[in-house]
Formats: sequence, structure tokens, C-alpha cells
Amino acid sequence: MAMLDVDKTRCIGCGACVVECPTDALDLVDGIVVVNHEKCIRCGKCVRVCPSNALNLEREGEGAQPEKRDPDAGKRHEFSKEQPLPEQVTEYAADRPKETAVGPEEYKAYKGVWVLIEQQRGEIAPVSWELLGEGSKLAATLKVPLSGVLLGNQVENIVPEVFVHGAEKVYMIDDPILEKYRTEPYASGIVDLVRKYKPEIFLFGATTLGRDLSGAVATELKTGLTADCTVLGIDQGTGLLQQTRPAFGGNIMATILCRKHRPQMSTVRPRVMGMPERQEGRTGEIHRENLLIKEAEVRTQVVDFIQGKGRSVFLDKAEIVVAVGKGLGTVKNLPIIEELVSALGATLAGSRQVVEAGWLPHERQVGQTGVTVRPKVYFAIGISGAIQHLVGMETSDCIIAINSDPEAPIFKVANYGLVGDLLQIVPALTKEFDKRLSLGLGR
Repeated sequence: MAMLDVDKTRCIGCGACVVECPTDALDLVDGIVVVNHEKCIRCGKCVRVCPSNALNLEREGEGAQPEKRDPDAGKRHEFSKEQPLPEQVTEYAADRPKETAVGPEEYKAYKGVWVLIEQQRGEIAPVSWELLGEGSKLAATLKVPLSGVLLGNQVENIVPEVFVHGAEKVYMIDDPILEKYRTEPYASGIVDLVRKYKPEIFLFGATTLGRDLSGAVATELKTGLTADCTVLGIDQGTGLLQQTRPAFGGNIMATILCRKHRPQMSTVRPRVMGMPERQEGRTGEIHRENLLIKEAEVRTQVVDFIQGKGRSVFLDKAEIVVAVGKGLGTVKNLPIIEELVSALGATLAGSRQVVEAGWLPHERQVGQTGVTVRPKVYFAIGISGAIQHLVGMETSDCIIAINSDPEAPIFKVANYGLVGDLLQIVPALTKEFDKRLSLGLGR
């Protein structure tokens, strides 16, 4: 019987075949498709959608021809049959030289879970504490230490807080060059720490700073980086970090493994993970290291820092969020929502469709391409509940959905659901909240 064959030098890791397979016989491992021949029914659907001709399946029978790919598949996946694959994609799909790969013996030298303690001008990004909480679970499973990595100028006073939030060790570089964040000196310091102490897992917050810094560090270390993870875990069989994130526009959840390189690196959005409980009085080891790069070697300078005067929404820190979708009908109805926001002392947010329509600015967008929130109460008003939106708010403590469609996906994650006309329901809620608050009953 013919077997499905994969040309690893041509596979671009697009995942089109994984989505198309009716029996879940295909998976992506390190960017290359892998076939479970026990599940494969040899239907040929994967071959027809492959944009790079990486899959081949010969049919049984005398004179049978190999299964052909769909001539339009390349157009659907942004590659045409006539056009060569982009050079950078071909390099990604091909086997990397052996000298850049970390072999099994070298794995043994990499131990521990590290978390970047992100700070700017002495203010700690809350996602750092959230990642220490999640990192403690990973470290406990692997039976290795949990460590915080702290860079800056005069940041010694932050160290006790790192221990209080669960770290057993702190790796610190305190230097005037690190007074203001610049990619080059921060990345240089972290790369030197990694090469000296060899952590197996390194977690960053998916903030502006974290995304910039993690990419620079991963590039220098020649290791993988999975962005915007929503779930982290440890594979019981291999001990590898399972890094799960939305893929294909949020239509599937992809779990990514970094098998050949160390450290395994991930970024996680703020408010995705829970905040750990403070453990007062905890202490641990402090490893103070020097920054090896000199100011003259840094190619950028921060001339000035200007505090913006515009109103900042701080969605990721809001305790009550009122989010509106296109079910509102028209921007002219937005004042109805704003009255509810005012009554609750909440923060106004919106879905991607609302932002794209120009009803709200992008900084108020919740979802995969916006902000991830974890408030105590989340109102989803006129929002259908596409997966791209759900990944940005489904960890809220309490979700209240208002929608005229009883089959809307948002109701599957909601704690309370109201089916009906939001133009009638929202004003009634606002009136009741105003009444209760005027009587001093609290929010």
C-alpha cells in the first residue's frame, strides 16, 4: 500500500495540510509536517492543498499516477505554482547545519526556568509576576529552580519583590548603561547570562519591550521563539516546553515544541496567566553579573523621554471592562454603552470589527490582534464571540454576554447571558446600576 511521503526540504510549515486532513493524521513538529501513518487514510486531500509540493501520495493500481495538488492551492496560501518559494521560507524548511543544533548531550547542561523581570524607570510590568506564577508550575514539574532575570540601573531594591513572587534565584545586571531601555545593551547582557548559566526555559512578557528584546535574544542565541502563548505546559514524555498559541487567524490552537535548540523561549501576553500569591519573607540566591558591553559600543542613544499627555486606557489593568461589537448597529448608539461604562466606573473596549469601522481607537481593541484583558467583570455587548476575540478575554473572572442571537459563540464562555435587543437591555442595566449605587450598595 502506498504511503504518504513528505519532502522535508520543501515543506514550509504553513499547516494547510494539517487543517485539511480529516483524520488528524498530520502535525507540525519544528516547522515540518509529520505523518501518523496509522491515522492516515490516504485520501490525498493534503496533497491537493500543499502550496509547495512537499507531499506525495501514489495511488494503488496498475498505471496509477501520483495524487496531484490542487492548482489553486498556491493562490489560497499566497504561493503560485509558477513562482519559486521565497528564499527565507526555503531556508526555514531545510535542515539546519549540524553545528548550530544543540545535541542531546548538550541538553543536560541546560537547567532551570527563567523569567524576565521587566522594569522601566523602576516600575515593574505586572506580567513579570504572572510569569513567575506560571514558571513555578513548569519548574515544579521539571524539578528545577525558578529564577528571575533583572536588568537596569539601581534596581537592587526590586530583588526582594522577585523572591516574594516565587523566584528562588535572581540573576541581576545593574549598570548605568541600562538606565533607559535600549535593545542592544539589554540583549547583550541577557545573552551573556544565558551562555554562562544555561537555562532550559526563558519566558518574556508579550509587551512592547518584551517582544523587542526576546526576538533579539533568540536571534543571537540561534534558538526558537514562540510569540503570544496562551498556555504553557511540560510534555511528560520528553520534558519539552509545550507552547500553545492561536494559529491560522485564531481558528486553531497550535502547540509548538523547540526540540533542537536551547533555551526554549516564549512570550506571553499580560493578563493571560493568573497572578501568584505573595509569599512574604521569602529570600533566595542573588547572582550579580557585570555588563560586558561598553557605552561606546552601543549604537543608539535615548535623547529624551516625553510623557504623553493623551489619555491612556490601560485595558490590561482594568477591573471592569465593557466591550461592544458590531451588534451595536451604528456608532450613533455608542452613547448608550458609554452611559453604562460611566455608571460602573468601567473601561470601554471593542471588538476588531468596531475598531476597523472607526468607532473606537485601536488601543481599545480586545482580542488576538489587540489587548488581552483579565478583569473581574467583562461585559460583551453585541459581540458574537469569534475565537480571535475570545483569546483576549476568556480568562476574565466573570463574563456577561448580551446578544440577540441565542446561538452566538460568546454564550459558551459567558457566566451570564442575556438574549435580546441590547438597545433595550443596556439602558435598563444602566438604570438599575445607577439606582443601586445611589443607595450605596456598591458595585
